[in-house]
Amino acid sequence: MRHVIALDVGGTGMKAALVGDDGALLHRARRATGRERGPDAVVATILDFAAELHAYGAEHYGAPARAAGIAVPGIVDEERGIAAYAANLGWRDVPLRALLTERLGIPVALGHDVRTGGLAEGRIGAGKGADRFLFVPLGTGIAGAIGIDGRVEAGAHGFAGEIGHIVVRPSGTPCPCGQRGCLERYASASAVSQAWAAACGDPGADAADCAKAVASGDPNAVRVWQQAVDALADGLVTALTLLDPRTLIIGGGLAEAGEVLFSPLRHAVRRRVTFQKLPAIVPAALGDTAGCLGAGLLAQDLPATTTTSTTPEVSA
Repeated sequence: MRHVIALDVGGTGMKAALVGDDGALLHRARRATGRERGPDAVVATILDFAAELHAYGAEHYGAPARAAGIAVPGIVDEERGIAAYAANLGWRDVPLRALLTERLGIPVALGHDVRTGGLAEGRIGAGKGADRFLFVPLGTGIAGAIGIDGRVEAGAHGFAGEIGHIVVRPSGTPCPCGQRGCLERYASASAVSQAWAAACGDPGADAADCAKAVASGDPNAVRVWQQAVDALADGLVTALTLLDPRTLIIGGGLAEAGEVLFSPLRHAVRRRVTFQKLPAIVPAALGDTAGCLGAGLLAQDLPATTTTSTTPEVSA
């Protein structure tokens, strides 16, 4: 059975699948990144994991995978196949595409984790059928993926979609990026967790607890939640003014609150638009499988043969 390898690398764990040409998930597997052993060990673990998946496919499906796709966090040079930087993994300028191509002997595509997840949501998830979409996962931080006619725009330098660093509160809370008042300092799951923990006096409280308190009518929770929603709406309206998406897909941990988030968010965005066309605002459909499914799509998009540059020296 013709298939591809799909690999989604996170900070602590990896999700992988063998994906058939019809989109079926033929085999799934997970593995720790081993980041506690350093960046070289992470790269070695990725290569070994991919090789095992390659061997499994050849043994169980009559032929090896025809291509592989891998999604990684941080700064990614997709054109050159370089994992440029990832704070959680400690690596710099890793020629991951060339290393995997050499190890597996098949074409390999490398993608940014959020853009890859957005690709899956746009093609086969919540944005299916939309010619223009914006995918915004609300997790530890906030990122974005700009979908255009079935592909995701990386930008001239690989930074397109960084909506979390739109300044929504000038002179506000400092952000590690060097700016003040960035969206993700107010509307990410981690920002809501921090605000609710302070408001309720429980250092262990998180965004999910805040959402439950909102649903029960707690006025302090409603205040904290609405502040986050207002900041998020400000950032999203800036983004939709620039991009004019047909569908706005909200994912990540905060989206798990369901209508506790989506009802006030739709209202807040609606109140802010003037001449802009209001997009459909919908929850992501693929959950934590989006990155893996997107990596499979990257692999399936590759031509039968792919030329890669000579493997440069690894600097980790």
